Amino acid sequence: MPKSLKIARIGTECVACGCCVQACPRDAVRIVYGITARIIPELCVGCGRCAKTCPADVIDIVERGAAL
Repeated sequence: MPKSLKIARIGTECVACGCCVQACPRDAVRIVYGITARIIPELCVGCGRCAKTCPADVIDIVERGAAL
């Protein structure tokens, strides 16, 4: 499968509620140290499900080069 041109980006305001982890169909989101969520770039296809379910609205879908 070719790499998507989009990727999720999680803001620093993330509180690690886990909604995005449950919503991701590719297991591309992980909670790190119990304090924030992180995207695994190799798995993320930029579908936007994580962003739609984030209650804090801190996840954006961006062009892959803009995520860093």
